[in-house]
Amino acid sequence: MTTPSISIVVPTFNGAATLPALLDSLLHQRIERPFEVVAIDSGSTDGSVELLRSAGVRLISIPARTFNHGLTRNLGIEAATGDFVVLIVQDAVPASDTWLEALVRPLTLDSRLAGTFARQLPRPEAGALTRHYLARWFAASDTARTVTATDVELNALPPLDRLDRCTFDNVCSCIRRSTWRQHPFRETPIGEDVEWAREVLLAGYRIAYVPDAAVLHSHERPASYEFDRTRVLHRRLYELFGVQTIPTPFHLARAIASCVVTHARCELSARAMALAVAWPLGQYVGARSAARGSKPRVSRAV
Repeated sequence: MTTPSISIVVPTFNGAATLPALLDSLLHQRIERPFEVVAIDSGSTDGSVELLRSAGVRLISIPARTFNHGLTRNLGIEAATGDFVVLIVQDAVPASDTWLEALVRPLTLDSRLAGTFARQLPRPEAGALTRHYLARWFAASDTARTVTATDVELNALPPLDRLDRCTFDNVCSCIRRSTWRQHPFRETPIGEDVEWAREVLLAGYRIAYVPDAAVLHSHERPASYEFDRTRVLHRRLYELFGVQTIPTPFHLARAIASCVVTHARCELSARAMALAVAWPLGQYVGARSAARGSKPRVSRAV
């Protein structure tokens, strides 16, 4: 039996609505190297487990309470066999049949490349507000980039530039297994990808953004969820990079007012107005709690 040179690891939880499209797209990838698919499921109850088994996916089951963004991915990678490990979420769908080849190819050409990550395009049903913000995210750019960094270089940069240099996204990425063995993901409530990127960059590796490898991925989530996720994320970004996008109540009020205007232009709805408050407030509360050294309050839903 040929040992796969590529493994695709998918953390899953109640993903029966989106997994069929992902699995079907994987079946139609045009690539000469063999690959396997490994799913690590956190207690799905919607038929996801049966769906994965019927598709011939290698399945690992863990209790929902044990899920962790870093450690759960480590568990999936440890069970995988490929030299290159693709990490993708259950609701991302490759946008073409050359996605996998494009994502993996740079790693075969550059031995100092630790990982690559894909471009994210909005799903067809995405609303105007979702499209507006996704277009401004680095992983929506059509420009390829390979980055390096030293400790001196990173420390000399402003916080947001540090984050930009370490941008990496496990919505869809590919990492070199040998590098991961030396630098596994850390136990963290969120942001395992940018933390890993910082670590491997400082160890002398490179990170590449590959827009030719694109996935459809976007969300229309409620404001309550977005507040919680933004709060947890910006606490972590402050801890890792010193990022504090909204430092004072004055800046918070100004940010909310600006968001209200922007959201009204994109999508005049109750959800859009709620998000105009949720996103700035989450940024403010998250970074402020980290700056004050407050005990983290992590939502299990994030």
